[in-house]
Amino acid sequence: MLQNSEIAREAPSFWRYLWLEWLRPVSEAVLVALLVTTFLFTTVGVVGTSDLPNLKSGERLWVPKYQTWLHRFGWGSFQRGELVVVKPPLTSPYAVQPLPVLGPWGATFRPFFIKRIVGLPGDRLRMVAGQLYINGRAVQESHTVPYWQKLGQWDQTSALANSDTWPFRHGQAGDFVVPQGMYFVMGDNRSPGGSEDSRDFGPVPLSQIGGQASTVVWPPLQRDLYGHWQLNWGSLQIPPGLRGLP
Repeated sequence: MLQNSEIAREAPSFWRYLWLEWLRPVSEAVLVALLVTTFLFTTVGVVGTSDLPNLKSGERLWVPKYQTWLHRFGWGSFQRGELVVVKPPLTSPYAVQPLPVLGPWGATFRPFFIKRIVGLPGDRLRMVAGQLYINGRAVQESHTVPYWQKLGQWDQTSALANSDTWPFRHGQAGDFVVPQGMYFVMGDNRSPGGSEDSRDFGPVPLSQIGGQASTVVWPPLQRDLYGHWQLNWGSLQIPPGLRGLP
């Protein structure tokens, strides 16, 4: 028979029990989740209207993070027309947001923006009265401009609709050449003030792109902009007008 002293030695302490039965499993689960969302894949939610008519607030998008890491190591690259999640420069007024619940006590975070790549490194960009030109060619943005034209809200007069007055250019005129290692991103919302993007804060470096938003995964069904129910799952394709440009 075991003596009382031997039983006492075999019984785990409260702290050891807490570590083995709760803290360690939770820590391991959090570590695995962190590794997966950092290096493999994650999902992001759409908040706001800066990508109407193609993305709606409340949708959730699939982001394969491994593609981003491959691109950063020189394997492949992001393509013109892809939707990506980016962290805007700190000069953006919306780059830092209050943390939900803890915001009143000063807790903040840097949210991702969801924007479309329109300019690759070395591209020459120009916008005149809302018409986008890439490398001297007028881009037919059938994925967005006709929608805003139909509503009578296509922005043609603001500073963002004319490249000579893009705020980040500080009075520079003519074509804007995207620097090497940088990408020029824009929202699909082309109404006045509809999207804060590179026209305002300038191009973003590869290191600030979190990944390509490749697929809508939620909700499975949703009403379209005209009130009709439709299947909402599906991959996010590159618009025809942004394919194959020189």
